[in-house]
Amino acid sequence: MPSVQELTQLPNRPLWHEHSPARATLDGDEQADVVIVGAGYTGLWTAYYLLKAQPSLNVVLLEREAVGFGASGRNGGWASAIFPISLERVAQMYSHSAALHLQAAMNETVNEIGRVLDLEGIDADYAKQGFVSLARSQPQFERIQALVDASVRFGLPDQWRALNATEATARIGAARVLGGLYTEHCALIHPGKLVRGLAAVVEAMGARIFEKTAALHIASGRVTTERGGVKAQTVVRATEAFSCQLPENSRSVIPLYSLVLATEPLPQELRQRLRLDHRLAFNDMRHLRVYGQVTAEGRLVFGGRGAPYRFGSRITPEDDLVDKVHASIHAAMLEFFPDLADARITHRWGGALGVSRDWCPTVSMDKAARIAWAGNYVGDGVATSNLAGRILRNLILDRDDEINQLPVVNHRSPAWEPEPFRWIGVNGGLTAAGLSDLEERVTNQPSRTARVLEKLTGAH
Repeated sequence: MPSVQELTQLPNRPLWHEHSPARATLDGDEQADVVIVGAGYTGLWTAYYLLKAQPSLNVVLLEREAVGFGASGRNGGWASAIFPISLERVAQMYSHSAALHLQAAMNETVNEIGRVLDLEGIDADYAKQGFVSLARSQPQFERIQALVDASVRFGLPDQWRALNATEATARIGAARVLGGLYTEHCALIHPGKLVRGLAAVVEAMGARIFEKTAALHIASGRVTTERGGVKAQTVVRATEAFSCQLPENSRSVIPLYSLVLATEPLPQELRQRLRLDHRLAFNDMRHLRVYGQVTAEGRLVFGGRGAPYRFGSRITPEDDLVDKVHASIHAAMLEFFPDLADARITHRWGGALGVSRDWCPTVSMDKAARIAWAGNYVGDGVATSNLAGRILRNLILDRDDEINQLPVVNHRSPAWEPEPFRWIGVNGGLTAAGLSDLEERVTNQPSRTARVLEKLTGAH
C-alpha cells in the first residue's frame, strides 16, 4: 500500500494537463467586439457560440495563466445534469415550472456537449453512460428512496432510478453496497482535452487568446491589464472562483477547494473484477462529497471536498495541496475498493471552485453597461458552463430563446459575509458535513446535523 508519506510527496500535477505552446501575452491596446476575461469552459463556450452565430465578430479572450488553468483543467471530468441546489429550492425561489425547465435544460446540455464535440472533431474521451450514487450505509440507502420519491412527486419520474444491492454492485463493485441511484444524464470527459480542443476550435474560427494576461480592472467598454487593454462593445467576465480576486467582486463568490488523486492505469482483470471496466461516473451518498471515474486509459480518478476555506478568499498554488485531505481521499478510495491497496497513485492535484452565498449559479448581463458574467457553479460547471455559454450568446446578441427564461438568468445572489464571519461560517459548514458522515457511521441513523446543513444551503 502506498504510504501517506509517498502520497504527500507527490507534486501538484493535474492528470489532465499537457504541455502545449504558450500563446502571446497582450502587449498594448486592442479593439474587439467582445472581450472575454477567462479562457476556461465558460469563456471558450461563449466564444464558440458567439462565433457560430455571427462569424464576423471580433472576439478576444484574456487569460491570467494558460488556457484551462483553473477549474476547467482541474475537475473530476463529470459533465452531469446535476444542479448544485435542489429543485425544491429552485421552485421556492422561482416556480415549480421554472425548476422543471431548468432540469430539462441541464439534461439536454449533457447531450449538447457530445453533439458539439462530434461536430467539431474534438476527441475529449466523451462517454455518456450515466451516473451511479451508491448507498453504503442504511442512512444513505434511505436517502436514495427519499430522493426518488421526491423526484416522482415533483414531476420527474424518469430522472432517477433506485437500484437494489445486486443491481448497484453489478455497476460498481465497491464494498458494502446496499443499493444505488442511477441517472442516464451524465457523461465523462477528459477535462484537458475538452478545454484545449475548444481553444483550438475558437482560434480557428477567428478568436484571439492572450495568455499570461491578468485583468486588473473590468469596466464597461474596457478591460485593463498590466501591459495594455482591450476596448470592446461587450465585456464578459468568465473568471469563476477567481472573481473574488477582483476588488469589485470580492464578496460575490468564495473559492472552495476540491482535491483529486489518480492511479496508474489499472489492469483490465482488476477493473473487470471491481466493475470498473466502464465509463460510469460514481460516488456514494455521503454528505462530504466524493466522486470517481475511470479514464479512457484505465486510471481511477477519485476526488472529494474537505479542504479548508482560506481566510480572505485566498487562492494560491500552495492551497491546491492539503496533505491530510489528500490522505483522507485516498482512504475513502480504499473504503470503496480495498483491492486497490497496492495501486500506485501517480497524480494528485486540487483547485478552487466558485460558490455563491445561496449556492446558485448565475448567467447575467447588465445591458446598459454591456457587461456580462457567468459562474458560481459549485463544482458542477463542466456541463453548466456550456449552458451558460449559450445563454450569454443570446444575451449579447439579443437573441430570443427559451433558455433565456431559465432561473439562473440574471439571478442575483446575496453577498457573502465579511471576514471573519465568512471564514467561521464556511469552515463550520465543511466541518459539519464531515461530522454528519461520522455521526451516521456511529449511529447508523440519518444525521440530524446534515438536515440542518441542508436547510441552510438548499443543496442536495
